[in-house]
Amino acid sequence: MSRPTSKTDLLTAAAANYEKLEALIAGLTEEELSAPFDFSGDVKKKEAHWKRDKNLRDVLIHLYEWHQLLLHWVRANQGGDPQPFLPAPYNWKTYGQMNVEFWKKHQATSLEDAKALFQRSHAEVMELAQTFSDEELFSKGVYAWAGGNALGSYFVSTTSSHYDWAMKKLKAHKKMRFVPKGGRS
Repeated sequence: MSRPTSKTDLLTAAAANYEKLEALIAGLTEEELSAPFDFSGDVKKKEAHWKRDKNLRDVLIHLYEWHQLLLHWVRANQGGDPQPFLPAPYNWKTYGQMNVEFWKKHQATSLEDAKALFQRSHAEVMELAQTFSDEELFSKGVYAWAGGNALGSYFVSTTSSHYDWAMKKLKAHKKMRFVPKGGRS
């Protein structure tokens, strides 16, 4: 699926990838759910998140926290309180450190709580997206606080694109841990 460029595409892609992610999670066995992530055997997985996230809870919390960034940012700016998307002291060069802080913050969060937080925040993001017109979401420059970007690009990044990232990670976990060498997934 190509990156959404309209409100309809955004809502459709976000809902579709959310449902795919939920189905993938529902299809995981207890062993797959309880086994820690270990991508150390794949030299191609160099990005920090491959080492950061140790289980499904960590992935869901990451998605939840990025939903919270979007929700807070939009609501604050709509309410006349100018805020950047990334909270201080973070920027696009240091947001990896922010992700680590999210990870640390939720180490005592249960998987069940992480699932509930993620499901609730997904619904909130979808409800918020519904309040904007196609033009408000996908025309650049409508909102000065979006930094010249289309507001919808932030919704896409925190929903369908991020859900795709999560599915790739879960599939890689399943493949690395549970498919015999030379076997098929």
